[in-house]
Amino acid sequence: MRKADQVLEDEQLVALVYEALVQRHPKSRTRGRPGTPAEVVLRMLLLKHRRNWSFQVLEWEVRANLVYRQFTRVGAGKVPDAKTVGRQAQALGPEVIEKIHGRLVDIARRNQIATGRRLRVDTTVVETNIHYPTDSSLLGDGVRVLTRVMKRITEVAGEAGAKLRDRSRSVKLRVVEIARASRSKSEQGQQRMQDLYGKLLEASGRVAAQAQQFAREIAAGIKRSADFKKQMALEGMKKELETMLLRVKQVRRQARERVFGGNTHVEGKLASVFETATEIIRRGKASKPTEFGKMIKVQEAEGQIITDYEVYEKRPADSDLLAPAIEIHQQRFGRAPDLVAADAAFYSAPGEKAAHELGVKHVSVPNRSTKSAERRALQKKRWFKKGQKWRTGCEGRISVLKRRHGLNRCRYKGDRGMKRWVGLGVIADNLINIGRALAAKTDTT
Repeated sequence: MRKADQVLEDEQLVALVYEALVQRHPKSRTRGRPGTPAEVVLRMLLLKHRRNWSFQVLEWEVRANLVYRQFTRVGAGKVPDAKTVGRQAQALGPEVIEKIHGRLVDIARRNQIATGRRLRVDTTVVETNIHYPTDSSLLGDGVRVLTRVMKRITEVAGEAGAKLRDRSRSVKLRVVEIARASRSKSEQGQQRMQDLYGKLLEASGRVAAQAQQFAREIAAGIKRSADFKKQMALEGMKKELETMLLRVKQVRRQARERVFGGNTHVEGKLASVFETATEIIRRGKASKPTEFGKMIKVQEAEGQIITDYEVYEKRPADSDLLAPAIEIHQQRFGRAPDLVAADAAFYSAPGEKAAHELGVKHVSVPNRSTKSAERRALQKKRWFKKGQKWRTGCEGRISVLKRRHGLNRCRYKGDRGMKRWVGLGVIADNLINIGRALAAKTDTT
């Protein structure tokens, strides 16, 4: 980590963080109290993702450990609290994280840790921080949020307008009963589950109608407050109601289609009322046939350096990712790799042809369904087998990212949070590998 510490002294890395922090307010450079130095923010975040800690644990550990104080450049000063570091992390958007990653790759290239002669690529899924989604549990979540917001509105606006009727208890009981009934696969059990879903849909519909009435009364000025700040809070709660109402409406529609119509492929299907961008991804794995999150791509060069990562809004076919990965590699290193290795999911005849046209000499991507004797002979050649043997390291890299840096489940919220979480995990892993390579060079000299 001493070498990693020296890498983080790079002025361009610190400048990227500083420019992002001063963008939070137009006059951040000249007004206000002194903020946390950019160097401290960068090192705190990378230490957090190096150890896969929460912000609270990060604060505790840095406060109590002299080595961490030295590494983060806090020294004998006050350690930034968890909320402060969290806000600063949000200021470093996905675009800044990508620039920091690109700078680290440049440092690895400059030190001959990654020369760009080889490229391996693979995909995986990073799960969003949600519970296992069922239509009944999603309706329970939506009703709970709507009821909670309406209670807050009543506290601020008083008893004016529509009165709140709390149906959260009855909805919770229906959710529990549906969970029990779903264990039975008999015709009688399925009929009971349909009856319970009918009651749940009716109760959730009444809660949604009441929430819509509350939103209309805030807009009409029936529910209001003389205090300016409280009135602004009411406007914010109105927007919260409207947002959640749209999601509850979608969940009610998909529940009705599935339970009473047998349609499990409803357009715009939600897996969470909180993380609405969550995708339902089926990759055919025996241990986890269905995953809920976002697909990401990870590509590496020599030295276990991740040269590029990407979080996809919609899951693409792996076979479409090979040529773009080579193009990105060319941008990073100024040359095409001599060897490209990937698993069979990345194979396509157009993709392999495009790789050769881009200047790749050896493409080690197996075609498992080929009937061509020539193709089978090609896949038995020594260079092809060595390429596949080197490719398996990408599986290990993904495993390390998930176990050591927390990429099994994203703890940040939203699409931008997912991109920041993945980017910081990749940067932390690259930092370790660059430090190891530099330390090994020092030992040999």
